[in-house]
This record gives sequence, C-alpha cells and structure tokens, in this order.
Amino acid sequence: MKCPFCNQENTRVIDSRPVPDNNSIRRRRQCDECGKRFTTYEKIETIPLTVIKKDQSREQYDRMKIQDGIMRACYKRPISVKTIENLMDEIETEIFNKEEKEVPSTLIGEIVMDKLKELDAVAYVRFASVYREFKDIDTFMDELKKMMK
Repeated sequence: MKCPFCNQENTRVIDSRPVPDNNSIRRRRQCDECGKRFTTYEKIETIPLTVIKKDQSREQYDRMKIQDGIMRACYKRPISVKTIENLMDEIETEIFNKEEKEVPSTLIGEIVMDKLKELDAVAYVRFASVYREFKDIDTFMDELKKMMK
C-alpha cells in the first residue's frame, strides 16, 4: 500500500478492526518512510450483477434504486434510517447469496416485499401498490385481504 503523503510503498498495519456493518475492515497504517498515519478500508469484492428488467432489458445493479423505493414506502412511518440500512443489507445479502450474474427485477421486488411485510404493513402495501402496478381499488383490496390472512 502506497503512502498517500510521500508515495513510498513501505507501510505497515498498526491497527485493524471491523467496521460496524461487518462488511469491511478498517486498517490504520503508518508509513515507514515519513512516519505519517492513514486509514484504509478492505471490502469484500462482489461479482458484478446485472438486473433483468420486466421488458427484458438489462442494467447494472444499483443499490440506490432499491433504497429509494424503500424510503418512499417508509415515508412518514416510524422506521429509523438505521432500520432501513439494515433492511437494505439483508436484501443485498439475499440477492448476492444467489451467486448469479443476472437476477430478474421481479425476484428483487419479491425479496423487498417479503422484508417490508415483516417490517411494516403500511410500507409493504405502499411498495406493493407501485411494484404490482395496482390498476384499481379491487386489486388493492385483494392485496390487503391476502395480508389479513
């Protein structure tokens, strides 16, 4: 690892600890040449993931798209940002554990709905109404009846 201050390659790790999300390691390093300290993060490299959309087009996986949908569904609900972040981590873990290079958006949507159903009924119905494209009140009521069972 090169020192960001003097560009020398002789650095050593003086402290390592996991980051609170447990998905990376924080390493405190010191340059043997200039003596300055700096921090690096080591993160697990994931396989590039392509999402197959409903129209069969493909696009690169984007965590922010899922997070934006969840944030809209949880708007004005008593759900903390930390809870949403944990939910996102669970969803991503489930998606990446499939070890596929291409994942249908329908699978991602179902995973999100399952997680939201466990978290908050209103957020679940909000997300489902957009995801399932409810056309009228009858389809909305059908979904509510399924939830009530």
